[in-house]
Amino acid sequence: MDKNNAAKLFQAVKQDQILKERLKAATNPEAFIQVANLAGYNFTVEELETELSKLSAEELAAIINPGVGPRLHIVPR
Repeated sequence: MDKNNAAKLFQAVKQDQILKERLKAATNPEAFIQVANLAGYNFTVEELETELSKLSAEELAAIINPGVGPRLHIVPR
């Protein structure tokens, strides 16, 4: 398993609106990972959490709510 798959997923989400919408519809980390697996990105919940912790508040906001300016009040989980 490529440990950078979670990071690659976040890069792909910036380009792929359909993938982004599918991931946003996931209601928990396991569902998120299942959607990612179907798109060819295989990683664990721990790897997902590690990559999320590396993102700045602005980067996370861009993935979750693109088109809206940086939101400094959003704190990554």
